[in-house]
Amino acid sequence: MTNSSIKKFVFATCVASLFASCDKKEDTPVPPEAEGNFQYVVVATPEGSTAEGADYLLQTGSLTEGSITTAGAGIEQDGYRYYAFHKNKAFSFLYGQGNPGAVTTYALDENGTLKYVSNLQTETVQVFGTYGDELILMKCPRSLSSPNAGIYRVDAVNPQIVGTSYIDVVQLAGNGEMAHFTGAFQVDDKVYAPYMCIKDNYFRTDYTDSTWIAVFSWPGMTLERVIRDNRASYIGYYFALRGVTQIENGDVYTFSHSPIGNAEQGIVPSTNPSAALRIKKGAGEFDQSYFFNIQEISGGYHLHRAFYLSGTKFLLTVINNREQTPQYGDTNELRFAIIDVEAKSFAWVAGLPEPERLVHVSRLPFVADDGSSIAFGITVADEYPHVYTIDVATARATKGLEVISGCITSIGKLTF
Repeated sequence: MTNSSIKKFVFATCVASLFASCDKKEDTPVPPEAEGNFQYVVVATPEGSTAEGADYLLQTGSLTEGSITTAGAGIEQDGYRYYAFHKNKAFSFLYGQGNPGAVTTYALDENGTLKYVSNLQTETVQVFGTYGDELILMKCPRSLSSPNAGIYRVDAVNPQIVGTSYIDVVQLAGNGEMAHFTGAFQVDDKVYAPYMCIKDNYFRTDYTDSTWIAVFSWPGMTLERVIRDNRASYIGYYFALRGVTQIENGDVYTFSHSPIGNAEQGIVPSTNPSAALRIKKGAGEFDQSYFFNIQEISGGYHLHRAFYLSGTKFLLTVINNREQTPQYGDTNELRFAIIDVEAKSFAWVAGLPEPERLVHVSRLPFVADDGSSIAFGITVADEYPHVYTIDVATARATKGLEVISGCITSIGKLTF
């Protein structure tokens, strides 16, 4: 995979020409004042740019009303960035295309203004998760000749690297390919790191009918064992980072999208459907009595990503794509649904733009503290991006905050 194609693979595109007909506003919109001691952080690219442009970190007190802009506002980022919110900080990760990256940290000051906190140098990583007060970062190799994946522990309270370890991903895969991690998640006192198998930099693989989770100790990040299943495909995909969740009752649910395959790229299609599997609390193995066929209940859609809400409910994005594996930022007939993994119920979300109009959907949405709503930045043709807030109880979305920009990439919330 070339650097150019990797950029497109990792960073969703929103085409600048689609915004040429947007109405321009003469006055700079004033964001609504915050009520309380919090601010939302909305990450957006400038108007007329693609998602590959430098982001701006913007502030607002509301996601449901008002208008903000990247013009003359916000904190500009350098290069391709992706984001995480943890321990009341915003973390901005530089994607260095194989070169060293950087982790830049921001927080609100006593007046509620977003300020730079610190910057530390790391490798360019493809996985970032959380455990307690720390971030877990992983650099995943894509060459059989350099099989060691780097694992970095970062103190999220006082940002600094506090631990480094390595694992041989060829040895981990054990099938002649490489284990490529798709996330890192705290489950009780362990780290669960699901992975796919790949042959090379083009993500070619012959193994699409199996599910793997590497279980690591904490804080040593020593591999303890691998949990396997063959009823679904691998969990997540490159840069999905959302495939494993331990819910409130202690059970763990995993989500596999079922690769569609690509003959030219040498990716074998999966014979298994998009599905959710379960690991019962304290079990450490997949529950063979549980299988939630998402592809069947959705009428043939492939799972794109899964976002935990609360209780036993998740928000899913699903994709009607018969030609290729779902990718980061893919909006080919993307649709949204609320599921209950215990009841195995499925409900389409109403009130969103028609799937064929979608140009870009934010990779990192904001989930309300109580899980009652989830907010995505959505861009459609001929409009500025807006934040759509989905009410979980009614499975209905409401159009809210306008962001005069190219597209919205991430949304988070900080307090002061």
